[in-house]
Amino acid sequence: MHVAVQTFQLSLPGCGSLKEKRMVVKSLRDRLRHRFNVAVAETGFQDVPARAQVTVAALGSERGLVERVLEKVDQFVEADGRFLVAAVKREFR
Repeated sequence: MHVAVQTFQLSLPGCGSLKEKRMVVKSLRDRLRHRFNVAVAETGFQDVPARAQVTVAALGSERGLVERVLEKVDQFVEADGRFLVAAVKREFR
């Protein structure tokens, strides 16, 4: 069993309130879960309106499969125009 965790540091320059930010983060979480069948959580900066940290976890029987899923997740997040990706960190466990 291979498990990978990918953390995104996001900048949300258009969000002026926590309510706006949470709408964007919830939408991203729901779309990632539905499209890629991964676990997703907001893991940092919960009280900062213009920043977010979102962590995605994927698991599979083959490392290559998990890597491909996270590559697609990465492309999907990068293509979303509602925020900027400031940093990405990937770990295998």
